[in-house]
Amino acid sequence: MIPTLILAWIVFAVLWKVVKTTIRTALTLAALLILLHINFGITPQDIWDAIVNLPQTFSQVGIRK
Repeated sequence: MIPTLILAWIVFAVLWKVVKTTIRTALTLAALLILLHINFGITPQDIWDAIVNLPQTFSQVGIRK
């Protein structure tokens, strides 16, 4: 019984750390997106379009070399 409780506590502690990190990252990204939108008018769609176009941008840079 005791080893089971110890294992359950370890699993709970690890999962809690993962959840805290995930929430902190999500809030940081949300704050960054809000600041970009307020200060520069950059929308999340603009950022997503830039991310989607990264492979094309990288291939164009490779062609120029």
